[in-house]
Amino acid sequence: MNVETKVKTTVDLVIYNAAETITCVGEGMTEIGVIENAWIAIKDDKIVGVGPEEEITNKFDLEKSVSINATGKVVAPGFVDCHTHLVFNGSRVEEYAAKLSGNVDENLEELGITTGPNRTIELTRHASEEELFQQAKKRMLSMLDYGITTIESKSGYGLTTESEIKILEVGRRLGKETPVDVLNTFLGAHGIPNGMSKSEYIEILIKEMIPEVGERKLAEFCDAWCDEGYFTAEESKQILQAGLQYGMKSKLHADAYSYIGGSDLAVEMNMVSVDHLNFTPVEVMEKLAKSEVTGVLMPALDFAVGHKQPFEARRMLDLGMNIALATDLCPACYTESMQFVINLACRLYKFTVEEAIKAATFGGARALDLDDRGIIQTGKLADLQIWDIPTYKHIAYELGTNIVETVIKDGKVVVSR
Repeated sequence: MNVETKVKTTVDLVIYNAAETITCVGEGMTEIGVIENAWIAIKDDKIVGVGPEEEITNKFDLEKSVSINATGKVVAPGFVDCHTHLVFNGSRVEEYAAKLSGNVDENLEELGITTGPNRTIELTRHASEEELFQQAKKRMLSMLDYGITTIESKSGYGLTTESEIKILEVGRRLGKETPVDVLNTFLGAHGIPNGMSKSEYIEILIKEMIPEVGERKLAEFCDAWCDEGYFTAEESKQILQAGLQYGMKSKLHADAYSYIGGSDLAVEMNMVSVDHLNFTPVEVMEKLAKSEVTGVLMPALDFAVGHKQPFEARRMLDLGMNIALATDLCPACYTESMQFVINLACRLYKFTVEEAIKAATFGGARALDLDDRGIIQTGKLADLQIWDIPTYKHIAYELGTNIVETVIKDGKVVVSR
């Protein structure tokens, strides 16, 4: 009598005995799907199994796989940072340090300190592509050390066709030459260049910049800053509709320092995300909660700039909005750590630890229209991190530490500390 022997699937990597595995699978923002003592099997760049030891060992051939012992540690999805200004030249450290003691822009000008985005625009325009690449690469690899495996990178510190293209080219190169996935966003509508009227610049954006970016396929998204002193809701709509014609999905900076209808526009256009939202009225939060639009919140920016209206996001969460957290890494908010963002979200925004973790993983993926990451589940990308802590709640409790021990990107160990 012949007994048929079932052939087990070979795997490349197995993580075993994790004290907690945070799958981030579940309804709403509070369900993070904690599994105790789980094993995770990975083949190529995908997760092929998640479950107890017996299930994984019975199903998979682990003999030739790389094994990672996660006893007493926590496994989580890689962080997805869905709002950064990763590519820029120099810093604004003198301005930042001076403002800590209460100096205002007028005082700084008297001291000869150039302030604001125009300082970064000037520095970035004059930097070579290689200089921008090396600076951004250093920042990005540090972000990877902190568990960030996918990054959105905005242009917007050029405001000329040549320099905006240069920033986006650097973003493309970063995605090709480092382990991190980089998704570009064209944000030419980040301000208005000196010496040019807004109407003149909008015409350049729509007739020159967006077609050039679109034809080169340099950006997945198109963004604009809809706020007092920047672009109105109607102007933002014109710009984003032009982006849609070239295959760029819509995102929006809105309600950061005023409410002029940007968040309403996000609902109207069914955007992928709307970001900042400090001044969003409750009635618009309710509309966002009924939509598919993800609200992206950045507590580190509020902290860094001493925002005049930092806010509790509890109302947004309680209304059922889709929420993501992001670093907003930029010269005005220089943080490379999503862990720090989670610290701030829990303390300043009244997030629970579970909500903050899910917003920084699953929420970030949703804010980039990605459904292949941000959770630990069979068939998803093997973008994972292992935290050297006994329970996930330490991520909110430990201030200023880096709890990440191992980072796995596309099924390969890329950070091991």
